[in-house]
Amino acid sequence: MKAMKRSTLATLINATLFSAVAGTSFSTLAEEAQAKSNQLEVIQITARKRVENAQEVPVSVSALQGDNLDAYSSAGMDIRFMNAKIPSLSVESSFGRTFPRFYVRGLGNTDFDLNASQPVSLVVDEVVQENPILKGFPVFDIARIEVLRGPQGTLFGRNTPAGLVKFDSVKPSQEFDGYAAVSYGSNSSIDFEGAAGTGLTDKLSTRVSVLVQDKPDYIDVKAPGFEKEDSLGGYNEMAARVQFLYEGDDFTGLLNYHVRDLDGRPIAFRANLIEKGSNNINPLYDNDVVYHDAASRSTQEVDTQGLSLKLEWDLKEHTITSISGWESAEIYSRADVDGGYGNNFAPTMGPGFIPFSSETADAIPEHDQYTQELRLSSNFSGDFNYQVGLFLFEEDLTIESYSFDTGTYDEAAGNYGLQNGYAVQEQETSAWALFGSFDYSVSEQLDVTLGLRYSDDEKDFYAKRTDNPTPWNGSPDFLEGRANPSDSHVSWDLSATYKLTDDVNLFGRLANGFRAPSVQGRILFGDVVTVAESETTNSIEFGVKSDVLDGQGRVNATVFYFQMDDQQLTAVGGGSNFNRLINADKTTGYGFELDTEWVLTDELNATFNLSYNKTELEDDTLAVAVCAQCTVTDPTYTIQGPNGPEARAILDGNSLPHAPEWISNATLRYTKELEDGEFFVYTDLSYRSEIDFFLYESIEFKGEALFEAGVRAGYAWNSGDNDYEVSAFVRNLFDEQVVIGGVDFNNNTGMLNEERFVGAEFKVKFF
Repeated sequence: MKAMKRSTLATLINATLFSAVAGTSFSTLAEEAQAKSNQLEVIQITARKRVENAQEVPVSVSALQGDNLDAYSSAGMDIRFMNAKIPSLSVESSFGRTFPRFYVRGLGNTDFDLNASQPVSLVVDEVVQENPILKGFPVFDIARIEVLRGPQGTLFGRNTPAGLVKFDSVKPSQEFDGYAAVSYGSNSSIDFEGAAGTGLTDKLSTRVSVLVQDKPDYIDVKAPGFEKEDSLGGYNEMAARVQFLYEGDDFTGLLNYHVRDLDGRPIAFRANLIEKGSNNINPLYDNDVVYHDAASRSTQEVDTQGLSLKLEWDLKEHTITSISGWESAEIYSRADVDGGYGNNFAPTMGPGFIPFSSETADAIPEHDQYTQELRLSSNFSGDFNYQVGLFLFEEDLTIESYSFDTGTYDEAAGNYGLQNGYAVQEQETSAWALFGSFDYSVSEQLDVTLGLRYSDDEKDFYAKRTDNPTPWNGSPDFLEGRANPSDSHVSWDLSATYKLTDDVNLFGRLANGFRAPSVQGRILFGDVVTVAESETTNSIEFGVKSDVLDGQGRVNATVFYFQMDDQQLTAVGGGSNFNRLINADKTTGYGFELDTEWVLTDELNATFNLSYNKTELEDDTLAVAVCAQCTVTDPTYTIQGPNGPEARAILDGNSLPHAPEWISNATLRYTKELEDGEFFVYTDLSYRSEIDFFLYESIEFKGEALFEAGVRAGYAWNSGDNDYEVSAFVRNLFDEQVVIGGVDFNNNTGMLNEERFVGAEFKVKFF
């Protein structure tokens, strides 16, 4: 193999950028790329519901696959491993391994209610995952993850004004293949995943994928009178996917059944974790210790399952595709939300000042989602092609919320924590859409695409409270609320790709996105059901996608600007454990994204990615309730509430919560032939700048910048028909821990990112 001559990294980057701008011609034919083993592979994606070279798609898109995906998702990580690993993407959760919240270009939703609507859609194996609990399905036996930035309202439609995260699992094939991997790591964690697939007949094949993750409780409780070792932090997770693929002469059918069972603990809330007057972690903090008086009752139980059927008919000049899906989720999560023991009215309290106890639970006892997509795609060899289709969505959801009196003995349960509050939400959602995407080759260099989608969405919502946990606020025990919002909208996008050279494509895209009205009826601690009107987004972006240095480098860059009208926002917490929906008059954002890949030598590969996002709320009438104990830095004014004066923070000019301005990540992979195998070292770095946890700005609830590093090293060899690999790895190498979220309605409670994790893995691939 021909080694690439190197000087310094700066010389390499300068040469690459110069060649891209000057239009130097490099071969991009896939056959030639594959003929040279030290060239970057062609990345095939399905961002437009057909297989395409990522370099030719007029969308800002990044993909995770292969070594990158294996390294990031090691150590028993859940879906939050994606945080800051892709430009303009961040992921967080106040539920732990469930209920991830995605943010793209700063747009997301901090709402922790189980009915929360998000502007970033998750699509797994071509089926949208609407409820937030569905979005936490474990990542295993995945072929590729794609992140599409900007509105994706034409082809995907369902709540995509910010972007889309798309998972594609490994599909069955006629060839026998599979793998098994087992790892052991910090705190006695054990992880196993494996898959096997083969042909059953000459037309029918199957693939079975399984995951088992187990981590014993390791966090001790040291609250006076509630001392117990190894009480929190553990989980047992099991998941499986079974697929059957039928491949006929002009017909294919794919059946996918998947199931998840999680029995674990919620994320550990830590009372007064943040020092008042700063955003520093309390020096008394110990990662393996909490001071909960309700730890023995903390639990998180999740059961999800789903079934999808994809049918495809090849009619020579057209393809008809039908995708039918059913998803179901159940959860019961109970936690000590105040993160401490006792309260201001009890004889003792701590650590620090605890205004009042808060032990709550949320549950989804019933949930069903049904989706149906039917589309017709042309297979013409000429200049014009199109896709048109119909999409149907139905969802039935029931949510129950509970509050408990930590200091009262529950005789039925035989412990403390008597239920003293109950509310239920019921929602039915019906939506349908017609869509079309039309592609035309104006010339050999210029391709244009027009997309249109008509969406119609309707919700029927009902909530009632039968037991009020805060009777001192003057509201009754029994309370009802209803809402029936509906709306329709035409989304669109117009994009163009111009082939500047064989290896450099320029693209531009105008897009409009839409999110239907949302309802928030968490009335356990509140007295009103709130509705947010529809939000719309207009976005413009321009970019370049280039393969350079004779296929040994890749530089993709995008600049963008968007304006969102009537953005749906969630006023979380403030004076109580309650969420309120509001609309901002206007939100603007702009920035850039840079994706690069490099073959530095025959033995050394690297990536470097960077994004900048600036968001700003523009609404001088928008104000929200503020924290109970923190130091607010926004302008405020006072209103008279039911229990006295209440402060309101003015949000005009603020950035969005959980919207870091900078995200950067880099990887470096070194391989060396050794004896009859290969030694490898894989390192990765990720960084996201500081964030605000809430809509208002405060000193305490401003999260510090987060830098994390990982290393994976091992040896791979072949023996007989199998490939083997042994490796050691460490995540969060420097044990960097920062506060990643907070609870503002009580004390300065916070949550932390995962501490350093060290482990070893053995993996076998069989063919």
